[in-house]
Amino acid sequence: MSASKNLFIGLRRVTTTVAKGFFDITHNSIALIGLAVLFVSIALFARPELRALGETHLFSWLQERRVDVTAVVSDPVASDRATAANPKDLPKQQASVALWLSKKYRVAPEPISAIVSEAYEIGKRVSLDPTLILAVMAIESGFNPFAQSHVGAQGLMQVMTRVHSDKYKSFGGEFAAFDPLANLRVGVKVLQDCIRTAGSVEGGLKYYVGAANIESDGGYTAKVMAEYTRLQQVAQGRPVPARVPPTPAPLEASATEATPPAAPASPDAVEAAPAIVALK
Repeated sequence: MSASKNLFIGLRRVTTTVAKGFFDITHNSIALIGLAVLFVSIALFARPELRALGETHLFSWLQERRVDVTAVVSDPVASDRATAANPKDLPKQQASVALWLSKKYRVAPEPISAIVSEAYEIGKRVSLDPTLILAVMAIESGFNPFAQSHVGAQGLMQVMTRVHSDKYKSFGGEFAAFDPLANLRVGVKVLQDCIRTAGSVEGGLKYYVGAANIESDGGYTAKVMAEYTRLQQVAQGRPVPARVPPTPAPLEASATEATPPAAPASPDAVEAAPAIVALK
């Protein structure tokens, strides 16, 4: 018998032996697994408490190993970033103002409560009546933090972002104009400068709306002062009807919309015109 034939026969015997051993091991393993499953099933059927315990452990094991399909889109700290507060947590005076504004302007009481609280805090810090700040917001944007006029005034207090971009640097940039609290703080700073320049609240409002160099402000100052008076009465606990204002025509949304702004078109031109440097 040749050497190659002997090698072939040897390899076949080895292969046959390995295959038979693998089959025996697999067969025996499957049989053992089947017997184990059978005995476990009988035990769980006979002992309900063991079945309940097993189900609990199995559920816990699956929970630990499951893939959370919502993990990509969930954000557990989103509520921390929201501009909202419970009106019940505010002092009585602030809560009354917040609820009145919520009803009149048809906005949720929670964000309004946060805005009212901030207005009172910053108003106290800069010696500016918080109800005046809120009155400006009411007339300017109706408490819409994403409002924008055709001349580029943005946010709650309709600040001219391109003119006052430097004031947003400490808030991370110009996009902060659409953050309610950042816009409020910048708007208060601009309003404070306007009042200081004009020497009176009424004169400051004319500066704020960009009508310092023209005779008429389109009724803007009168609107703000009327709302200011109503908010003062609400803060004092006096009953004031919260009549929902009618939706204005696009060109009459505010004095800024109805009256051409006194400010030049570019920031450089604003610097060249001191009389209107505080234009919102």
